[in-house]
Amino acid sequence: MTSRLTRAIGKPVARVTPFTGRGYTPARRMIVELSDGTTAFAKQAVNEPTAEWLRAEHSVYRQLRGSFLPALLGWDDDGIEPILVLEDLSQAVWPPPWSVERVRRVLDTIAVIGEQPVPDGVGPMEADWVAGGWREVAEDPEPFLSLGMCDSRWLERALPTLLAAADSAPVKGDRLLHLDVRSDNLCFAGDRTLFVDWNHASLGNPEVDMAFLMPSMVSEGGPPLETVATVAPEMTAVVAGFFAKYAGLPPVPGAPGIREVQRTQLEVALPWAIRSLGLPSPGP
Repeated sequence: MTSRLTRAIGKPVARVTPFTGRGYTPARRMIVELSDGTTAFAKQAVNEPTAEWLRAEHSVYRQLRGSFLPALLGWDDDGIEPILVLEDLSQAVWPPPWSVERVRRVLDTIAVIGEQPVPDGVGPMEADWVAGGWREVAEDPEPFLSLGMCDSRWLERALPTLLAAADSAPVKGDRLLHLDVRSDNLCFAGDRTLFVDWNHASLGNPEVDMAFLMPSMVSEGGPPLETVATVAPEMTAVVAGFFAKYAGLPPVPGAPGIREVQRTQLEVALPWAIRSLGLPSPGP
C-alpha cells in the first residue's frame, strides 16, 4: 500500500492511518502522512462498483477547477483497486450543526457549480432514477408502506397527485450537478465551501441539487425549509419519491447504514411534499 501511495502522490509516504469517519460505501479510506509532515486523504476501491465510482470521480477532479473542490494530489490505477488521493479535509468543519448562513453558502456553491464547463464523460442525469420513485412505489408499494408513514388508503388517494407532480418536475437541463448533495459530502474550510464524492456528477437542473440538500439539512437540526429556499412543489415530490422507493428496501451489502439515512430524509421529504402539494395528512 505504501509503495502504491508513494507512486500515486510522487512523494515518500511515512505513515498510513485508516480513516473511520464518514462515508457509506465500502471503499477503503486513509489519512496519509508524507515524509515532509503534510497529510492527504486517500480512497481505495475494494470491488468493481467502487472502482467504477473512483474512476468517474477522478475524471471529474482531473478536469474541473474551482475552490469548491479538494485538490487532486494523486491517482494510481492498477486495473482492479484504483486509489484516489485528495487534499486532507479532516480538519474542516463538516455539518451539522447547520445555520442559515451555512445553508446559503451551500446553495450559492450549487449555483457556481452549475456555471462550470462540463467535464468530458459527464452526461445527462438519469431522469427516471431521480424522478421515477413514485412510479416504483405504485408498482410495489409494500416496502414503502412497511415504514409506517402512511396506510394504503392514503397512498392510493395521494399517488395520482404525487405521480403527476414528479413527472412534470423540471429535473432535466444542461448544467453541471453534483447529484449527491448531503452533509457527509460537503464541508467548510475558511471561506471555501467544498463538495466531495463526485462519482454521480451529471447534467440537469441545479434545483435538483438544491432540493436534495434540504431533507439532509433539516433532519440534522437545520433551519426550516421554507426559510432558506423556494423549491418548486413538483421538485418536492421528486425528492420524496426518491427516498420513498429506497428507504424500505433490504440493507445494502457493504453499506448497512444507508437505509436508515434514506428513511431519516424521507421523514422530512414526505411531509414537505404533502405541504407543497396540498395533500391531506396521512395520519394523526
